[in-house]
Amino acid sequence: MEMISTEHVSASFGKLDVLKDISVKINEGEVVCIIGPSGAGKSTFLRALNHLEHITHGKIFVMGKLLTWYENGVGKLHLTSKDRRAILLDMGMVFQKFNLFPHKTVLENTMIAPMHVLGKSEEEARKRGIELLKLVGLGEKINEYPNRLSGGQQQRVAIARALAMDPKIMLFDEPTSALDPELVGEVLSVMKSLAEAGMTMVVVTHEMGFAREVANRVLFMEKGVIVEDGSPEQIFQQPKNDRLKQFLNAIL
Repeated sequence: MEMISTEHVSASFGKLDVLKDISVKINEGEVVCIIGPSGAGKSTFLRALNHLEHITHGKIFVMGKLLTWYENGVGKLHLTSKDRRAILLDMGMVFQKFNLFPHKTVLENTMIAPMHVLGKSEEEARKRGIELLKLVGLGEKINEYPNRLSGGQQQRVAIARALAMDPKIMLFDEPTSALDPELVGEVLSVMKSLAEAGMTMVVVTHEMGFAREVANRVLFMEKGVIVEDGSPEQIFQQPKNDRLKQFLNAIL
């Protein structure tokens, strides 16, 4: 099943073309890592999938449902906010910054959205929150406040919070870039476990080891274009594009 599909997606900010004619399909259970230099449009593309950035042209489908349709800056799809929210609930997102509620405990942070958005009871939300915090290795921290946790622990709470909404797809926007190097591994370990459990994931990352080991596909972006799309073996061992070769030589 196609979980995400984009057709000729472009995005411009003023005279700057940030995304240019991107068409890609992501199937159920795939882990797709997006790599490339800063300013390539990676995060803009990821945020456009989740309706956090406006596109100027193209279509975005989520699980077969049309979420966004623009033609030359003109919106062609008029969804009600309820219908749009129903589609967006299939996607969870984890950002660079953790954005946890500082005045709420770790467990309360995972409970808020399921109760207020999904209408779950406090008991249901609490039970699921505890399960997920155990899943990300923080079962003993449920009553702590975010400021008493390390950056890596806070990011794992953010992952648990996103999973609490029972998404079918997880989007990760450079989830380890704000972390001290020694804390990166614990977050990547949780993400690897999700991938092994079959979660469909799209990950913008600078962690080449993770992309090589965990991804089914790797997309290399440059100047708003997907320049190369292939398996980790092909991208890292037999790159075809000269710009990709230059990029890999610089960082590996």
